[in-house]
Amino acid sequence: MSKAPEFRRKLIVVVKGYPRLSETFIAQELLGLERAGIELAIVSLRHPTDLTHHAVNDEIKAAVTYLPEYIHRSPLRTLRGLISSARMPGFTQACRQFLADLRKDFSRNRVRRFCQAAVLANEWPEGAQWLHAHFIHTPASVACYASIIRSIPWTVSAHAKDIWTSPDWELRDKLATARWAVTCTQVGHHHLQSLATDASTVHLSYHGLDLERFPVFDRPESHADGQAHDNPVVILSVGRAVEKKGFDVLIAALALLPSTLSWRFVHIGGGAELPRLKALATQAKINERITWLGATDQKEVLANYQLADVFVLACRIGADGDRDGLPNVLVEAASQGLACVSTRVSGIPEFFNDNNGLLVEPEDADMLATALNQVLESPALRRRLGKAAEAKVRSEFDYRNSINQLVDLFDSEWQSTRK
Repeated sequence: MSKAPEFRRKLIVVVKGYPRLSETFIAQELLGLERAGIELAIVSLRHPTDLTHHAVNDEIKAAVTYLPEYIHRSPLRTLRGLISSARMPGFTQACRQFLADLRKDFSRNRVRRFCQAAVLANEWPEGAQWLHAHFIHTPASVACYASIIRSIPWTVSAHAKDIWTSPDWELRDKLATARWAVTCTQVGHHHLQSLATDASTVHLSYHGLDLERFPVFDRPESHADGQAHDNPVVILSVGRAVEKKGFDVLIAALALLPSTLSWRFVHIGGGAELPRLKALATQAKINERITWLGATDQKEVLANYQLADVFVLACRIGADGDRDGLPNVLVEAASQGLACVSTRVSGIPEFFNDNNGLLVEPEDADMLATALNQVLESPALRRRLGKAAEAKVRSEFDYRNSINQLVDLFDSEWQSTRK
C-alpha cells in the first residue's frame, strides 16, 4: 500500500508593509510559524521604507509579493486582477460586501483595498489553503475581500492602532466573517469580544520574546546616582517619533529634573516628529544631554539596552484614538534587567505593577519627572525593579507560547477540513 502524501499546510499572511523595523513581533512570529512546519507566503500592501532591517527577516524563507500600492500606477495589473476575479464564484458576494463598506467609508483607501484583494485573488500563491491578516484595519480588509472572492477561510491578528482607530461597525463585520481572531492585550481582547458575534472566537495571545535573541545579561552593578557629573545615569527610550509615544511629554519631564542631577538620554527610532522633538529639547536647554540615534536594527537596540540604566516610554492615547498595546520594547528592556518607567495606558499595566516597574498617568510630565528622579537617584531601586521585570519576562513571555497557540488554532482548522 502506498503511503498517503503528507498534508501540506500553506498560509498566506497579509501585512501592511514588509519588512518594518517597528514590527519585529511580526517577523518573530513568521519565523516561529515556519519553524513549526507551516509554509508561508507573505503578501504586503506596501514596499519597505526603512533603510535597514532586522537579522530575523533574513532567516524567514517565505517569498514576498507586493500588491499594487497605488492602483493608478499599476492599471494593467489591477485590471487583470479584476477581470480574473470576476470569473470566480465569490466575486458577486465580495462586490456586495465592498459596496456596503463603501457606503459607510467612501474613500480611495476602500477602493484600493478591494482592487488589491482582486489582484491577490488572481495571483494566488500555489497551494495556499488559508489567509491570515496582521492588523484588523487595512490588511484585514484585503484579506476579507480576497477570502470571499476565493471562498477561502481567513483569520486575523489584531494589535493596537488597528483596533482603536477602526470604527466598531467595521470591527464587528470583520469579526463576523473571520474564523477567529487573536490579539495581544487583555484590554484589546475584551473590546473585540464585546463586538464579536461569538466571543469565544477571539483569543488572547501575548507576543512574548525570542529569548535566544534576548539572552540573560549579567548586568554590572551600577552605582550611578546622578550625583557625579562624570558618571551620568543613562536613560534610554526606543520608539518612533509619533504622537502616541509621548516623547514631547518625556522631553518636558526631563527638563523638570533637578539641574544638578547628572543624566544622559538616548533615543532610538525614526519618525516625522523628530525635528520638533529636537527643537523642544533645544528650547528646554537639555539638547546637549541627548543623543538621537535614529532607526537602528535589533542588534544595536540590544546593545543599548545593555548600556542603559533606565528605560522610559511615555505612551499616551492620540487624538485619533491611536495607542500602543503592550509595546515590545518595554518587554525587551525588561529582559535585559532594565528598570522601566512608563504610563498606565492600554496593556502596559498588564505587565508592570508596583513590584517590577514605575507607572504614571499619561500626559503628566510632573509625575513622570518624579518617577524618573526616583530611579535615577537609587541604584538599589533600579536593581530591584529590573530583576523583578526580567523574571516575569523569562517565566511568562516566551514567544514560543504564542507560536504554539497559533499553530494549534491553524491545525484545528486544517484538520477539520480533512474530515
